[in-house]
Amino acid sequence: MTEVIAIILPLTVLLGFILDLLMGDPSFLPHPIRWMGRAITVGEPYFRGSESGLFRRGLVFAVVMVAGTWCLALILIKAAYALTPWLGVLLEIVLIYYCLATRSLQDAALVVAKDLHRDDLPAARRSVAMIVGRETDRLDRAGVSRAAVETVAENLVDGITAPLFYAVIGGAPLALAYKMVNTLDSMIGYKNDRYRDFGRAAARLDDAANWLPARLTVPLVALAAAMLNGRWRPALALAWRDGRKHTSPNAGLSEAAFAGALALRLGGPNRYHGTLVAKPWIGGEFASAQPGDIGKACDMMLLTAVWALLAFWALPVLARLIWG
Repeated sequence: MTEVIAIILPLTVLLGFILDLLMGDPSFLPHPIRWMGRAITVGEPYFRGSESGLFRRGLVFAVVMVAGTWCLALILIKAAYALTPWLGVLLEIVLIYYCLATRSLQDAALVVAKDLHRDDLPAARRSVAMIVGRETDRLDRAGVSRAAVETVAENLVDGITAPLFYAVIGGAPLALAYKMVNTLDSMIGYKNDRYRDFGRAAARLDDAANWLPARLTVPLVALAAAMLNGRWRPALALAWRDGRKHTSPNAGLSEAAFAGALALRLGGPNRYHGTLVAKPWIGGEFASAQPGDIGKACDMMLLTAVWALLAFWALPVLARLIWG
């Protein structure tokens, strides 16, 4: 059974990737990521308990949720393969598809671009507010464009390249475990009074899980840039120069690579919950983003995703050549 899964795993990842490109994230379909969110909401009060030892409680919570996701997915897939290999293959394809966000990320960004091209700034502000955490009601056209480009660049890792990486090396169970890590960070990995201690382990776990995929993504963005506009050198140079300016140790790398590849000024000050947060500029020497740059960012994201699929496919082959 293990040999069969190892042989067909690259095919399941490819078909899951294609399914994501074709379907995106229809709201009428059940989605494991939403189930993860509900599980976190239900489980948090039981693990939080009293206000003492919150870091330890949060660590146990994160480990249980991630390990539980991996175990449940593994049991379901093994049971499906035991019934018939075709059912196992189909289940793994669907689960990998659910871990990817290529189409949905592109669609959301292009809605913003469409609103801006129609000169409907209020609609563009509302559309971009659906995919960013900053306040959008005061953003001008350049500010809305910058927010959309940044979202595409930042979510390239946790929405595409990292799930692909973990799917290739560990199948759907590991990809789903990664998505639980990602979901935990998005729900409890905040530095506010409620989650500073309880959510710290989840945030650190997310940083660790994204560390390698984020760094592998940078040369893949450069490869995409080499094909689209020839700006692969600025993509690499800016990723290493400005990537560390971001508050995230990982998201800043892909954002800086996009800034260099598209010659755009990203980052900078933004408003969050009524407070102006003075973030440093990434690619400060470049021009501000414009509506047309959103489509270019989506093209860069899609081509990078294809390169990631091809590059990560090679990992098991290299491993077998090195270790036999």
